[in-house]
Amino acid sequence: MNRPTTVFDVLTQQIEEQKNASIKFLMTGGPKDFSQYKEVTGLIRGLETSISIIKELQRNQTEEDND
Repeated sequence: MNRPTTVFDVLTQQIEEQKNASIKFLMTGGPKDFSQYKEVTGLIRGLETSISIIKELQRNQTEEDND
């Protein structure tokens, strides 16, 4: 059974797309120097943290809805 798409799903998808674009940028040699490399890796780390927070919020919301 498919569940409806939620705002959590939309946010997660958009952040995943940004993360994947940043990873692709790294893999294709995009950063021009170490400073830019650190900036992009920090962005990826932040996006991963954001995804984790959203997924936790989604779990909490689902649990509240089931109570």
